Amino acid sequence: MNGLTPDEWGIVMLSLRVGLWGTLCSLPIAYAAAWLLARRSFPGKAMLDALLHLPLVLPPVVVGFALLVLFGGQGVIGKLLREWFGFTFAFRWTGAALAAGVMGFPLLVRAIRQALESADPKLEQAAQTLGASPLATFLTVTLPLSMTGVLHGFVLAFARALGEFGATITFVSNIPGQTQTLPLAIYTVTQVPEGDAMVWRLCAISTVLALATLILSEMLIRFGHRKALGHDG
Repeated sequence: MNGLTPDEWGIVMLSLRVGLWGTLCSLPIAYAAAWLLARRSFPGKAMLDALLHLPLVLPPVVVGFALLVLFGGQGVIGKLLREWFGFTFAFRWTGAALAAGVMGFPLLVRAIRQALESADPKLEQAAQTLGASPLATFLTVTLPLSMTGVLHGFVLAFARALGEFGATITFVSNIPGQTQTLPLAIYTVTQVPEGDAMVWRLCAISTVLALATLILSEMLIRFGHRKALGHDG
């Protein structure tokens, strides 16, 4: 790591920023979707579940093209954002964060939903019986019970965001200093003569980050299991 050039450090920091903001911004929406799927029954629930998980099975370039159509400079939503608020996702790190957040979204939803479904709803009912408001019940009972799932999903979604390539390059291109995250930088350098040393360094960083997130995810799972067993006991 000490041998990284300023440009390589910039790529690493941009990747971390894109992954972090993409996952953070998708977290509230993912929690709401997970709660809806875990706590409510309604017509079209299976279809909604399938739609939310589409990024897991679609080719990333398809997701990137959909983002381009919706949020690009001339996209349905992107054009309105530019005209009304002067904000654009096109060719900026915010667009890369949006692509990363969308690709990691299903992992976040699944982890939170599993945590909510494993939590005893009678605890929420007991809190409301004792006079707690719906908001107080959520903050003091539901959220703490699902926190392990939130953290687990966040780590997985963040790891997915760090490895995102196809949707990002399709949506916001590969611009050094703006949208060129680790996977895009590795792809670029592999096409440069005598770029092997940089490729190895960037691959090593990607591997270390991926291993760290996977180990953290496993630790969170084990912590959740121990907590559940302690509660059951």
